[in-house]
Amino acid sequence: MIPVILCGGTGSRLWPLSREAYPKQFLPLTGDETMLQATARRLEGVTQLQAPILVCNEEHRFAAAEQLREIGHGAQSILLEPCARNTAPAIALAALAALESGEDPLLLVLPADHTVADVAAFQQAVKPARTLAEQGHLVTFGIVPTRAEIGYGYIRRGEALSADAWKVAEFVEKPDANTAESYLARGEYSWNSGMFLFRASRYLEELGQHREDILSACRNAYERSARDLDFTRVDKTAFAACADESVDYAVMEPTESAAVVSMDAGWSDVGSWLGLWELAERDADNNLLQGDVLLEDSNDCLVRAESRLVSLLGVRDLVVVDTDDALLIADKQRVQEVKKLVGSLKRSGRTEAQRHRKVYRPWGYYDSIDAGPRFQVKRIVVKPGQQLSLQMHHHRAEHWIVVSGTARVTRGDEELLLTENQSTYIPLGVAHRLENPGTIPLELIEVQSGSYLGEDDIVRFDDDYGRG
Repeated sequence: MIPVILCGGTGSRLWPLSREAYPKQFLPLTGDETMLQATARRLEGVTQLQAPILVCNEEHRFAAAEQLREIGHGAQSILLEPCARNTAPAIALAALAALESGEDPLLLVLPADHTVADVAAFQQAVKPARTLAEQGHLVTFGIVPTRAEIGYGYIRRGEALSADAWKVAEFVEKPDANTAESYLARGEYSWNSGMFLFRASRYLEELGQHREDILSACRNAYERSARDLDFTRVDKTAFAACADESVDYAVMEPTESAAVVSMDAGWSDVGSWLGLWELAERDADNNLLQGDVLLEDSNDCLVRAESRLVSLLGVRDLVVVDTDDALLIADKQRVQEVKKLVGSLKRSGRTEAQRHRKVYRPWGYYDSIDAGPRFQVKRIVVKPGQQLSLQMHHHRAEHWIVVSGTARVTRGDEELLLTENQSTYIPLGVAHRLENPGTIPLELIEVQSGSYLGEDDIVRFDDDYGRG
């Protein structure tokens, strides 16, 4: 059995913490580890399990690989989607990759941005699902509902296949409040978790039967794929021609072989700030507080302070999320609408929808501290043993001041070794490279000056990470 971890999605309803360039699956929302790491950890102890296949956006490839490495896990393949096309094509790519070995493994499909409180119960539910998948069923996991939830799709159970499994009678869209209450009362409905288990060939067979256009586009894209370091880049043109469709619509709803296994494991898709508030442990006043927060006479709030003190007085039912460059204040019952704010940011061309002030790179990260006409200041941290590309800029010069660690600097034909409180100047148009040869992180301040300071003013001559 091969886990297929789906790392796509932007988590727009968890803005401003989750953004397109660094969405919620790469963030530690519910503990010390990120949601991707927690998903991988959840599989520890499952028998006869191979290393996972990850499917992620090209922009997130280094974050995904690095986060698995941090917890001692590896992926047998990381498939890079050049554009988002939903879950049906993503799973098809993983199935095609899994079949390349000549075997026909079972695929345990897991979104990277869900939480499961009871890992033992999750692993227990995999056992009957595995048996059904080996028999040719396409299995989905139905969550035992704990409330009349209107934010989830539902699955109605049909004929029993075992004590914990049934044929799927019907998939149901997100209901209104009254309908959700009736589903809860009837006891034959489960929440649709978006987790699946089936044999790779059976998924492709059903996809070909019901959506041959998607299968054909994915085959073309995968057959034209190229290896890049530890990643597999599927063909951009062929994949862009694929329909944007979920696995539910493309396969699970029309197939005659769908089965549902019951799971009661404290599952959540953490789909909004309200979902996170409901999931986490709260204080005596029913508040979820993270960071430097001071409250007085305030109840039922979620407050997250990333970089400074946040104080609330005499309020209730608020969500307050303060990051380096954006502040969200929302009615807790309307947080599903946060994605409207993200849409407005995109339409107005603002970058806060796409990226944080702190931007992660395979070599470390940079934090944009200040900016003004013709200048920009960044704090740069380079991990031990890592180096940036050999590059030059047409429109800007740079000053580097080492704060801690050791920097090896290539500047034209020169090579310099700089330590704490030493600095250098990189003139416009000069090829240069920054490297950390030491065993501790290299931290420096970079002051850019020039007529254009965009990240696209980089000409790379050599790069360890295969970037153009």
